[in-house]
Amino acid sequence: MEQQRKRIYETTFIVNATLDDAQIDQVIERFKEFLTKNDAEIRTLDKWGRKRLAYPIQKKNNGYYAVCEFLAPAEIVAKLERYYHLDENIMRFLIVQLSEKMLKARQEQERRSAAPQEPVSTAPAEVKPGRNVTPPGAQDDDEESDDDAT
Repeated sequence: MEQQRKRIYETTFIVNATLDDAQIDQVIERFKEFLTKNDAEIRTLDKWGRKRLAYPIQKKNNGYYAVCEFLAPAEIVAKLERYYHLDENIMRFLIVQLSEKMLKARQEQERRSAAPQEPVSTAPAEVKPGRNVTPPGAQDDDEESDDDAT
Protein backbone atom coordinates (compact mmCIF):
# COMPACT_ATOMS: atom_id res chain seq x y z
CA MET A 1 0.00 0.00 0.00
CA GLU A 2 1.33 3.40 -0.98
CA GLN A 3 1.87 5.89 1.83
CA GLN A 4 -0.08 9.07 1.26
CA ARG A 5 1.75 12.35 1.00
CA LYS A 6 1.24 14.46 4.09
CA ARG A 7 0.53 18.14 3.86
CA ILE A 8 0.87 20.95 6.36
CA TYR A 9 -2.39 22.40 7.64
CA GLU A 10 -3.30 25.11 10.08
CA THR A 11 -6.55 25.22 11.96
CA THR A 12 -7.96 27.93 14.17
CA PHE A 13 -10.94 27.20 16.36
CA ILE A 14 -12.96 29.12 18.92
CA VAL A 15 -14.07 27.36 22.08
CA ASN A 16 -17.00 28.57 24.16
CA ALA A 17 -15.37 30.96 26.67
CA THR A 18 -18.09 30.44 29.30
CA LEU A 19 -16.45 27.10 30.11
CA ASP A 20 -13.91 27.11 32.94
CA ASP A 21 -10.21 26.66 32.18
CA ALA A 22 -10.20 22.93 32.99
CA GLN A 23 -13.06 22.28 30.56
CA ILE A 24 -11.37 24.31 27.83
CA ASP A 25 -8.17 22.30 28.35
CA GLN A 26 -10.22 19.09 28.00
CA VAL A 27 -11.65 20.30 24.68
CA ILE A 28 -8.13 21.04 23.42
CA GLU A 29 -6.80 17.68 24.68
CA ARG A 30 -9.62 15.82 22.88
CA PHE A 31 -8.71 17.77 19.72
CA LYS A 32 -5.05 16.73 20.06
CA GLU A 33 -6.05 13.07 20.60
CA PHE A 34 -8.27 13.21 17.52
CA LEU A 35 -5.38 14.43 15.38
CA THR A 36 -2.89 11.84 16.63
CA LYS A 37 -5.42 9.00 16.17
CA ASN A 38 -5.90 10.10 12.57
CA ASP A 39 -2.21 9.91 11.65
CA ALA A 40 -1.48 13.61 12.11
CA GLU A 41 1.66 15.10 13.61
CA ILE A 42 1.13 18.29 15.64
CA ARG A 43 3.85 20.84 14.89
CA THR A 44 2.62 23.75 17.03
CA LEU A 45 -0.37 24.44 19.25
CA ASP A 46 -0.86 28.02 20.41
CA LYS A 47 -3.50 28.94 22.96
CA TRP A 48 -4.35 32.58 22.36
CA GLY A 49 -6.82 32.68 25.23
CA ARG A 50 -10.09 34.50 25.71
CA LYS A 51 -10.79 37.25 23.18
CA ARG A 52 -13.75 39.46 22.40
CA LEU A 53 -15.52 38.38 19.22
CA ALA A 54 -16.09 40.83 16.37
CA TYR A 55 -19.77 39.86 16.38
CA PRO A 56 -21.89 37.61 18.62
CA ILE A 57 -21.74 33.87 17.89
CA GLN A 58 -24.46 31.74 19.48
CA LYS A 59 -25.39 34.80 21.58
CA LYS A 60 -21.88 34.94 23.05
CA ASN A 61 -19.46 37.86 22.83
CA ASN A 62 -16.23 36.11 23.91
CA GLY A 63 -14.41 33.01 22.75
CA TYR A 64 -11.25 31.07 23.60
CA TYR A 65 -8.98 30.95 20.54
CA ALA A 66 -6.59 28.11 19.74
CA VAL A 67 -4.37 27.72 16.66
CA CYS A 68 -2.73 24.47 15.63
CA GLU A 69 -0.30 23.67 12.82
CA PHE A 70 -0.11 19.99 11.88
CA LEU A 71 1.18 17.57 9.26
CA ALA A 72 -1.44 15.12 7.98
CA PRO A 73 -2.84 13.30 4.94
CA ALA A 74 -5.49 15.12 2.90
CA GLU A 75 -8.46 13.04 4.07
CA ILE A 76 -8.15 14.48 7.57
CA VAL A 77 -9.83 17.74 6.50
CA ALA A 78 -13.27 16.15 6.08
CA LYS A 79 -12.86 14.17 9.32
CA LEU A 80 -11.77 17.26 11.23
CA GLU A 81 -14.70 19.30 9.91
CA ARG A 82 -17.08 16.59 11.11
CA TYR A 83 -15.32 16.50 14.49
CA TYR A 84 -15.72 20.27 14.87
CA HIS A 85 -19.42 20.14 13.97
CA LEU A 86 -20.06 17.38 16.51
CA ASP A 87 -18.30 19.15 19.39
CA GLU A 88 -20.86 21.56 20.84
CA ASN A 89 -18.16 23.55 22.66
CA ILE A 90 -16.45 24.62 19.41
CA MET A 91 -18.23 27.70 18.11
CA ARG A 92 -16.26 28.39 14.90
CA PHE A 93 -13.31 26.91 13.04
CA LEU A 94 -11.12 27.39 10.00
CA ILE A 95 -8.82 24.87 8.32
CA VAL A 96 -6.27 25.94 5.69
CA GLN A 97 -3.53 24.12 3.85
CA LEU A 98 -0.27 26.03 4.07
CA SER A 99 1.54 26.54 0.77
CA GLU A 100 5.30 26.25 0.34
CA LYS A 101 5.44 30.00 -0.32
CA MET A 102 3.66 30.69 2.99
CA LEU A 103 5.99 28.35 4.90
CA LYS A 104 9.07 30.04 3.43
CA ALA A 105 7.71 33.48 4.34
CA ARG A 106 7.06 32.30 7.91
CA GLN A 107 10.56 30.88 8.24
CA GLU A 108 12.03 34.14 6.92
CA GLN A 109 9.98 36.14 9.42
CA GLU A 110 11.07 33.87 12.29
CA ARG A 111 14.69 34.18 11.17
CA ARG A 112 14.43 37.98 11.14
CA SER A 113 12.80 38.13 14.56
CA ALA A 114 15.48 35.82 16.00
CA ALA A 115 18.31 38.02 14.66
CA PRO A 116 19.68 40.47 17.22
CA GLN A 117 18.21 43.92 16.83
CA GLU A 118 20.39 47.03 16.86
CA PRO A 119 19.74 49.05 20.02
CA VAL A 120 17.78 52.22 19.51
CA SER A 121 19.53 55.29 20.86
CA THR A 122 17.62 57.08 23.58
CA ALA A 123 20.10 59.99 23.74
CA PRO A 124 18.65 63.38 22.89
CA ALA A 125 19.25 64.66 19.38
CA GLU A 126 22.39 66.71 18.98
CA VAL A 127 21.71 70.44 18.97
CA LYS A 128 23.85 72.22 16.42
CA PRO A 129 24.93 75.79 17.04
CA GLY A 130 23.43 78.36 14.74
CA ARG A 131 20.25 80.22 14.21
CA ASN A 132 17.26 78.93 16.16
CA VAL A 133 14.17 78.83 14.02
CA THR A 134 10.90 79.84 15.59
CA PRO A 135 7.75 78.43 14.05
CA PRO A 136 5.41 80.93 12.40
CA GLY A 137 3.02 82.52 14.88
CA ALA A 138 5.31 81.82 17.85
CA GLN A 139 7.02 84.68 19.61
CA ASP A 140 10.70 84.78 20.52
CA ASP A 141 11.36 85.66 24.15
CA ASP A 142 14.40 87.71 23.17
CA GLU A 143 12.55 90.10 20.86
CA GLU A 144 10.30 92.81 22.13
CA SER A 145 6.71 92.48 21.15
CA ASP A 146 4.88 95.32 19.41
CA ASP A 147 2.71 95.85 22.51
CA ASP A 148 5.72 96.68 24.71
CA ALA A 149 7.21 99.22 22.27
CA THR A 150 4.81 102.03 23.10
